[in-house]
Amino acid sequence: GKFMLLRDTRTDGSFLVHHFLSFYLRAGCKVCFVALLQSFSHYSIVAQKLGVNLAAAKEQGQLVFLESLKSCLDLLFGEEEQPGQPSPLQFLSGSTCDLRALFDFVQVSLTPCARDSWKGLVLLVDDLSVLLSLGAAPVAVLDFIHYCRVSVCCQLQGNVVVLVHSSEDSEDEENELVVNSLCHHSDLILWAEGLATGFCKDVHGQMKIIKRLSLRQAAEQDLVQIYQYKIQDRNVTFFARGLSAAVL
Repeated sequence: GKFMLLRDTRTDGSFLVHHFLSFYLRAGCKVCFVALLQSFSHYSIVAQKLGVNLAAAKEQGQLVFLESLKSCLDLLFGEEEQPGQPSPLQFLSGSTCDLRALFDFVQVSLTPCARDSWKGLVLLVDDLSVLLSLGAAPVAVLDFIHYCRVSVCCQLQGNVVVLVHSSEDSEDEENELVVNSLCHHSDLILWAEGLATGFCKDVHGQMKIIKRLSLRQAAEQDLVQIYQYKIQDRNVTFFARGLSAAVL
């Protein structure tokens, strides 16, 4: 029942999404993946490198994949994916301003049935900032995440993993409002940051791991750990600051 926030600044944190997707599928969990950024083929190619077959997981019912790029086109050009059923991205049509249809999609996808034997339930969103770019209001996005936390984390005892982009000097006040609000409600924050010194071939960025102990016990202080990392073809190497191959 944890809510995990993946946050990136001055870098691309999508490698974290690929890690959690392959990790939960290998662990035997059922995953509802709301892919707002890339196509199914993109995630499938990366997952193959990590030893996971997304197409097979989808056929077996372990992976429920919302390909938002295709859903947007179907909605805008008047083609229903399943006749009689509203699109999860119904708010794009202007008929509604909330994300109830998207929440209903998540709830239906993760509601367990009698024959299910999954070891856990997971909602994965990549990336939440896209909803704001598509015209959803910050309040609607935060309401959507709130109801997902109540449904998935509290009622179903599953996990929610969400990626958001942020920028310390951004003029996008709506996005920063959403990011800051999500940080206050997260059990764990994985914050990928680009190096302030610029590009380095041996160090691709810095990872700040924030365990929100204060969320559970008011008197506790959050535990913060900082590592540097290098992204390789099939994995990511983490090391303490100053201990990269460039230094040693």
